[in-house]
Amino acid sequence: LAPENTLMSFQKAVEQKMYGVQADVVLSYDGVPFLMHDKTLRRTTNVEEVFPERAYEHSSMFNWTDLEKLNAGEWFLQNDPFWTAGSLSRSDYLEAANQSVCKLADMLEVIKDNTSLILNFQDLPPAHPYYSTYINITLETILASGIRQQAVMWLPDTERQLVRQIAPGFQQTSGLKLDAERMREKGIVKLNLRYTKVTNEDVRDYTMANLSVNLYTVNEPWLYSILWCAGVQSVTSDNSHVLRKVPFPIWLMPPDEYHLIWITSDLISFIVIVGVFIFQKWRLGSIRTYNPEQIMLSAAVRRSSRDVKIMKEKLIFS
Repeated sequence: LAPENTLMSFQKAVEQKMYGVQADVVLSYDGVPFLMHDKTLRRTTNVEEVFPERAYEHSSMFNWTDLEKLNAGEWFLQNDPFWTAGSLSRSDYLEAANQSVCKLADMLEVIKDNTSLILNFQDLPPAHPYYSTYINITLETILASGIRQQAVMWLPDTERQLVRQIAPGFQQTSGLKLDAERMREKGIVKLNLRYTKVTNEDVRDYTMANLSVNLYTVNEPWLYSILWCAGVQSVTSDNSHVLRKVPFPIWLMPPDEYHLIWITSDLISFIVIVGVFIFQKWRLGSIRTYNPEQIMLSAAVRRSSRDVKIMKEKLIFS
């Protein structure tokens, strides 16, 4: 319903009463944390128009004053990645078209009283002036926003010990599939994994170890329902406005029940086909059958033997 990692997208999430939001944080060249998923600005901004010679530079190598000049919403309306642009109201369409790159501080101001937050980070290039201190700067921004520490799920694996010291209330979250014992050793309480990487057994094991699981990216109600029944605590979705209308898992059939119905249907079909075949044999049993060749030759009995022979040869040939 809005361009990713823009202020509008987080406002929409709050309106939908989501449990939490997820954001990708990068640090600008002059030390301002902002939101961007890709390493470059090409996909989600008009950087190729504004700074064509810098289009392939890492997004962190731009000053905030340059980032403010970029439009971060027009691509969403032009590419229409979810086929939703046509359904936006006039006001939403205009708002999306005028989105800019979003500061982390601005996003936190929107969501701090309403939702939790999964934070992920991009590694900065070694030439970046804040290469060794970007974690500290980002932590300062988060803590200064006033958001509850318990609402923040910290995903990066680097500097976990430092983060625990500065913000002990953060929920330490892993993006790697580890066994429960290793996660306890690292102080991790939550996992954030792609849904294709997790089995029902994994979910049960993590739940028994008192570890919650968030899976991404789940956009279809049927998949949402399967994961719900498997015991997954939460999912990340682009389609939250649809999933929030699913109050309980949609109708699902257990495998044994499915196999029973499938086999029963096959048996009934087989019996019906055999019955129809027997009935047809019985119905046509008293009707005399004729060979087409015999019929044709009988009709031509008064003709000369030469004509009959030619006709017979044609019939055999055909």
